[in-house]
Amino acid sequence: MPGASWAWACGCCCVRRRKGGGETGGGAGASGRAEEGDEWSLFIELPVLEAATDGFSDDNLLGRGGFGPVYKGVLQDGQQIAVKKLSLRSRQGVQEFLNEVRLLLKLQHRNLVSLLGCCASSGQKMLVYPYFPNGSLDHILFNRNRSEQLDWPKRYHIIVGLARGLLYLHEESPVKIIHRDIKASNVLLDDQLNPKISDFGMARLFLEDATHVNTLKISGTYGYMAPEYAMNGYLSTKTDVFSFGILVLEIVSGRKNMVRHVDEEKTDLLNHTWKLFEEGRSLEIVDPSLSDADAEQTLLCIQLGLLCCQAVVSDRPDMHSVQLILSSDSFTLPKPGKPAIHGRTGRWMTTTTASGSASTSATTGASNTKTNSTFGMDTNTNTTRGSVLANIDEDESRNSISISFTTEGR
Repeated sequence: MPGASWAWACGCCCVRRRKGGGETGGGAGASGRAEEGDEWSLFIELPVLEAATDGFSDDNLLGRGGFGPVYKGVLQDGQQIAVKKLSLRSRQGVQEFLNEVRLLLKLQHRNLVSLLGCCASSGQKMLVYPYFPNGSLDHILFNRNRSEQLDWPKRYHIIVGLARGLLYLHEESPVKIIHRDIKASNVLLDDQLNPKISDFGMARLFLEDATHVNTLKISGTYGYMAPEYAMNGYLSTKTDVFSFGILVLEIVSGRKNMVRHVDEEKTDLLNHTWKLFEEGRSLEIVDPSLSDADAEQTLLCIQLGLLCCQAVVSDRPDMHSVQLILSSDSFTLPKPGKPAIHGRTGRWMTTTTASGSASTSATTGASNTKTNSTFGMDTNTNTTRGSVLANIDEDESRNSISISFTTEGR
């Protein structure tokens, strides 16, 4: 029976929590073998989640993405949760579910979203996370009615937190992980506005000594994707570094990386920032609402963002260097080289092979409607060899989901 087989799969993946509240990842927790002192697994029965969400009522709907809706729920003990319910029609649902559970169970860091549990019953596949009232970064940063919540100290704090989270993924976690979809809608904010990197459904496990991999299955969001990966399938930790650089520039400027309804020279945030930097006018991209912005810190972040987005992959800093830059009071940054702006506007030829479920995104910061990015959900579309993607911006996030991520190092 499908339900029984999925219950077994979830049981094999779910982390176990020791008496005393400590969590273990990998090891016995990941393999399904109970360690001495283990008390209970994080498999949650379907009736429990149905009760918590009032039968997955539309009133509790937080967002809807290509892989299904996200619902707010309240457990019997009063704990608020977000339930990511994978679509039954999604061909990638099974793989996506196993991949995200498998990864999250191995990851424990204050700047990564934690997995509270999973459910696999009667053909249903669900992931359970903490509920974050502040939602995702894009819902505040790009919303002029809410962006004032993010003064400069908070924005800088978010940048530092994201750097720490990525450093953990690349160098300090039990397995080397490339996220592949770092962007504002995949950053959740807790009640103190601390950043939590979310949505590991497209993350890639790497062999410990692997530096890169070439793949024909491209996953991510155009506008944040490094061109060498989007066009040639060259994937490395520097792919995440590039996305981080774009996100830093968005946080400083308070605008999306691609905006159609502005002067042509300002459409691409990266290209516009580079031109201003070359002319010694970098501070002009700073969000006008930031009356308290520290000029030295903002200049540092702008230059750091450009360093992370350099066209020459080897010239981009790794996340260890990024962390040192952000934590040092007297760090002299090198002059960034030309950024990887090729293909970021107009027509973008890709040579990718992927299979995904298509849906469109309407994620706008000023919108009051429920969107798909509240808890790291995102939209997906198919890209085939020789396809042409034209006039892409973050309002039309186009992803193609890899289905080959179940083997480490591939």
